[in-house]
Amino acid sequence: MSVEKFQNLTLTKILLFIGVLFLASCGSKKNTVKRSNKRPTVTVDSKSVNKAYKRDIKESRGNTADNVITTAMTFTGTRYKFGGITKKGMDCSGLIYVSLLEHDVAFPRVSYQMANEGERVNLKNVRGGDLLFFKTSKNSKRINHVGLVVAVNGDDIKFIHSTTSRGVIVSSLREGFWNSTFIKATRIL
Repeated sequence: MSVEKFQNLTLTKILLFIGVLFLASCGSKKNTVKRSNKRPTVTVDSKSVNKAYKRDIKESRGNTADNVITTAMTFTGTRYKFGGITKKGMDCSGLIYVSLLEHDVAFPRVSYQMANEGERVNLKNVRGGDLLFFKTSKNSKRINHVGLVVAVNGDDIKFIHSTTSRGVIVSSLREGFWNSTFIKATRIL
């Protein structure tokens, strides 16, 4: 066998192997969020979540809001990672998405889609578990940031969110930047 035929045969085998791997992996990918051993693993199938998030979740207000807040607070200090949904890194909507999903509240994954859900709430009536939405970029025409209200003390509203510079933190709506970029509050729980 000549060297040229051997190289062509080897290349054909490599391409065939890659093709088989590609076909075997199609359609089997799922996003998985792994937490500590103390909590169950949350498996996310985006197709079923997108169908389920429109269900009425208002009936579950009870302790759900407090539980969602508690879950979100466990991520304090987590670094920012665009598209992230784990302790290794998460973005603002990932924090809200995972915190809600851990308590069986299916919801959209992206902040501007989250903003289309729930009932709009006046800031005077905001309570723990409500969502705050922001436009933090001058060039953006749509909402691009979300936070979860964790405490209300008079007109001081504290919310947890993930920032690009400091990761998951609790901030006050009184802070100049957040106050000036605030768009609306909604209630989903």
